[in-house]
Amino acid sequence: MTDNVRLDRDGALATVTLNRPERRNSLSDAMLTDLGRVVTELRDDDTTRVVILTGAPPVFSAGADAGLKSSMSAEERRHAMASRRSQFRRLFERVNTMLEGLEQITICAVNGHAVGGGWGLTLACDFRIAAAEAQFWIPEVDLGVPLGVASTTRFVRLIGPARAKEIILECRRYGAEEARALGLVHRVVAGNDLMKYSREYAQVMLAKPFRPLAEMKARINAIARTAVPEVNAMTEGFLPRD
Repeated sequence: MTDNVRLDRDGALATVTLNRPERRNSLSDAMLTDLGRVVTELRDDDTTRVVILTGAPPVFSAGADAGLKSSMSAEERRHAMASRRSQFRRLFERVNTMLEGLEQITICAVNGHAVGGGWGLTLACDFRIAAAEAQFWIPEVDLGVPLGVASTTRFVRLIGPARAKEIILECRRYGAEEARALGLVHRVVAGNDLMKYSREYAQVMLAKPFRPLAEMKARINAIARTAVPEVNAMTEGFLPRD
């Protein structure tokens, strides 16, 4: 248990809840740090075999939390945002990589809107189950900032460059069924049934022998993976410098 992330256990199943509902579960540095601590705890826990990641209602996550004071001047905000983006990007990519690298099977129960980094966070999980009313979008380009390399890489891996460009450059909203049709969501269920269905799906994974399950997950991830540091190096000259 941390201030921003709740961890609940039920035998070999752990449920991790983003827990800043008053801020629509936006991803502050503090929340990402807490999430990293929880993921580390799960990584070192031999008793947990499946992890469900969800958000405290009413949304999954509204994305990055700038956390800037309203009293700042425009110039102060511009400089602060540049520094903030760089720091947030490093922390976000580190936590996402840790989440993706867990041996345990991870199921993201998307209980509401998943925006920007919130949508990116879902992609680090093995399976994504969305409530029918959930919406997804990447507003970064419209906000004048690039989407982080980790999330961009996962979009390209999952749906290819053409569809990734459509989602990231158009900045439009996608309903849960649209996201499922693209292959970014595995199942869409009624919102009231989301956690019940996610736990039932977790039981399907828990019924399988853990070691071959973990080894096949690692093998599939390795085949699909383009190392984020390599992408960073290749695109450094094209991304705006902080």
